[in-house]
Amino acid sequence: MEESASRSDKRKVVAVVGGGLVGALNACFFAKRGFDVQVFETREDIRKAKVVKGRSINLALSHRGRSALKHVGMEDKIVSKGIPMHARMIHSLSGKQSPIPYGKKGQYILSVDRANLNKELLTEAETYPNTTLNFGRKLQDWNAETGLMTFVRSDGSEEEIQADLIVGCDGAFSAIRKQFLRRSRFDFSQTYIPHGYMELTMPPINGEFAMKPGYLHIWPRNTFMMIALPNLDKTFTCTLFMPFDEFEKITTGDEVIEFFQKYFPDTIPLIGVDALKRDYFRLPGQAMVSVKCSPYHIGNKCVLMGDAAHAVVPFYGQGMNAGFEDCIVFEEIMEQFNEDFSAVLPEYSRVRVPDDHAIADLAMYNYIEMRAHVNSKWFLFRKHVDNLLHAIMPKTIIPLYTMVTFSRIRYHEAVKRWHWQDKVINRGLLFTATGAVLGASYLLAKNPPDVNKLTVPAEKLWSRLLALRAP
Repeated sequence: MEESASRSDKRKVVAVVGGGLVGALNACFFAKRGFDVQVFETREDIRKAKVVKGRSINLALSHRGRSALKHVGMEDKIVSKGIPMHARMIHSLSGKQSPIPYGKKGQYILSVDRANLNKELLTEAETYPNTTLNFGRKLQDWNAETGLMTFVRSDGSEEEIQADLIVGCDGAFSAIRKQFLRRSRFDFSQTYIPHGYMELTMPPINGEFAMKPGYLHIWPRNTFMMIALPNLDKTFTCTLFMPFDEFEKITTGDEVIEFFQKYFPDTIPLIGVDALKRDYFRLPGQAMVSVKCSPYHIGNKCVLMGDAAHAVVPFYGQGMNAGFEDCIVFEEIMEQFNEDFSAVLPEYSRVRVPDDHAIADLAMYNYIEMRAHVNSKWFLFRKHVDNLLHAIMPKTIIPLYTMVTFSRIRYHEAVKRWHWQDKVINRGLLFTATGAVLGASYLLAKNPPDVNKLTVPAEKLWSRLLALRAP
């Protein structure tokens, strides 16, 4: 066995498979507890790579993720390299811009760079003397009963390690999860949505942001949308979400410009005609998958976290936050059960599965809200009503977005509370509207105005009110 994978006789060995965001953060959590932590990543060290491969959708860091980072002393460092976004900025077809605040004054989410965050977490994990990062290691096989793992190095040679706990943080197409699929009573579902995404870059103008940076910009177009998040280098990363068949209809540079002139005309001078024609064809629309499974553990030797357990589509900005919260939930359960893996792992599955399934469903729902509902006057009215009631009764009425983004209320409990609140508020609005109409009708019936002095619209209103009173 190689020295890099050697184990201490005194410390339990935790093998973290996957050196992405959740894997790197998990390494910090386990190392802080004193375990001998071995991280295994298939790719090369991204801190040394010239080109970082993988997903690059900008990340929105919020309360759950920040809580996990705070636990390992990383919150301030990461927050200092993020850009606060206080509201959605809705761009209409005419070019009108309308902000919709995310929460109360002072509440915001942070636009953070995925690659930089990953590098920072890997560097932090490496500061612990009981952590070893192993790159260029592809998982070949592992045994759920013994914890014996076999990896293939980039040069083709093999390496074995004996682990007391295997933590699968290796993404939506997890190699660790494949062994779960061979076992009975393991539920698994995978759903590709019919929409893909494509990233474009909006460069700075005269060294400054081309748009206001304190917002998540959205161009909602009912069946599709584009969003833009600010970056520290004064660029915006624009992401076009659209059905695959719509992507495939556009085959030439002129058709790209024609499409943008029709749906996103205000972005053409900001992104640039030549850049649009070039970058649209750089990569085809990329797929998005939602993964649900249960349970998250096998015996007392293996557990899944992050996308390996619950890949979600990106529309609630909770994929990374949910994965980071996995780490802190596991930490809390470890504390509760005194690091007894035989008790910790089943409890983790029991607690976490319903929450992760709930956020997967919410992420699907929020795509419809972002691309269509934000155009609705009723949606905007309800936002105002919800925020007003929250200000009056902050503990009784809490908007769904606030519960998900600015608290650690369990995801599935937030959904239950949301449904209850929605029912109560809608009934209240119905009773209030009915009461107002009947009251106005009664007063007008007692004191009818001079019809000759009514304007045409008022006369119509009067007729409708009387019609409402008719038996």
